Amino acid sequence: MAGTLETRDVSTFTTQTPTSDVTARADSQGLEAAKDVAFGSIAGAIGKVIEYPFDTIKVRLQSQPHPPIYSGPYDCFRQSLLSPEGGFRSLYRGISAPLFGAGIETGSLFFSYRIAQTALQALVPSLPQGNGDKLPLEALLACGAMSGAATSLLLTPIELVKCKLQYPVTIVTDNVNHSHNRRGPLSVIASVFRNHGILGFWRGQLGTLIRETGGSAAWFGSYEAVSIILRNRRLQAQHPEAEPNTNNNISSTTPSPSPLHHQLLAGASAGIAYNFIFFPADTIKSRMQTEDLGTPSSAQHGGEEKKKKKKQVPSTFWRSGAELWRRQGLQGLYRGCGITVLRSAPSSAVIFAIYEGLRGWAG
Repeated sequence: MAGTLETRDVSTFTTQTPTSDVTARADSQGLEAAKDVAFGSIAGAIGKVIEYPFDTIKVRLQSQPHPPIYSGPYDCFRQSLLSPEGGFRSLYRGISAPLFGAGIETGSLFFSYRIAQTALQALVPSLPQGNGDKLPLEALLACGAMSGAATSLLLTPIELVKCKLQYPVTIVTDNVNHSHNRRGPLSVIASVFRNHGILGFWRGQLGTLIRETGGSAAWFGSYEAVSIILRNRRLQAQHPEAEPNTNNNISSTTPSPSPLHHQLLAGASAGIAYNFIFFPADTIKSRMQTEDLGTPSSAQHGGEEKKKKKKQVPSTFWRSGAELWRRQGLQGLYRGCGITVLRSAPSSAVIFAIYEGLRGWAG
């Protein structure tokens, strides 16, 4: 900040320095944005490798027909290991698209989060305007929501391909195998474009939008809130005479950077909040994105059912949600939530720890 103050003093004597100051600030913002994208992408890709097997189990639980063919996450995991699709390797089937997508998603989230904060500061002059100043928690929640909404547009096509690849090749009901052909990412992309056009890649967009808007507000908000609590505890331990910090404007006496275990705890809390609160929207989205792959009941009727399926109008988000509620109730909307929360805590903890570590290393 000292360098900025000196520049402002000199600007009273020369007409060129303000332009230089603006250019320098723009360059600085561009560099910070590049760091957000790069470090967020690296953290997101590593987090995806950790969580992917759990995510495959979740998608299979969400997209299974009624009555369910899996009694729970453990049963789904057991059947996956014993299936002829490749055992444990089948849990990583289709990881190429989501690995790429995780990098885009996380990098985009951190980038959009910073842009949203900058935009909000420009629109609301009463908010803290300093480069190192944190916005109040309610403002950060709004920035998180805006970040998620923007990211959802990039994420829906990637998740559509991922869900179709994660759908089991062979489903067994009543000791009868119902199979469809194993496909790779390029085959799925070609099939979607051939059958539904370019807009077909955004099938389930409303579900992704709801999940990402609310989920990202919860993700960043929980991380910031838990970080504030932990910072205040550290501040009080180091400075017993200081008053607790009740907002998110962190004073210069706050120790920095946060210890690794604090970052992991805050990141784990963020992952749990992100996944639990808006999980039903994700369930409906997954069912919409895999319904054209068929169910055991449809496979049982062979060609007759296929003819009917061609005439079937794709269900909307609200229609799918209502049908799922009617058939399975609240339990159906939260099917697979337990394993999702279980994998999201360590994955999110690693993502924030890696991102914060890389930013600290880069300065």
